Amino acid sequence: LIGKSVLVSLTQNINVSGGTGAQSVTQPDLHITVSEEAPLELRCNYSSSFQVYVFWYIQYPNQGLRLLLKYIAGDTLVKGTGGFEAEFKNSEKSFHLRKPSVHRNDAAKYFCAVSD
Repeated sequence: LIGKSVLVSLTQNINVSGGTGAQSVTQPDLHITVSEEAPLELRCNYSSSFQVYVFWYIQYPNQGLRLLLKYIAGDTLVKGTGGFEAEFKNSEKSFHLRKPSVHRNDAAKYFCAVSD
């Protein structure tokens, strides 16, 4: 039996400058292929010396960016649409996106962004 797979593409880096300081965002994985119904984790690390807001966007083929979830303040575990969630860890400077079970319609590009 051959399992189906889901290809997830990621941007490698998004850098934002301006405001009171400069931040950088790194997504270490450029492409990830996972089996359908397997768990998914997309890593996002940032650097900033200020309080940040962190966002995950999704882009399906031939469509524009859509906000998936964001951390502004409060509860560090953020639940998004479609079963996605991310945990804001300021001590680790990370906001990794997770989904316990991916499906074919999760094949898309995922973008992590940060703002002060």
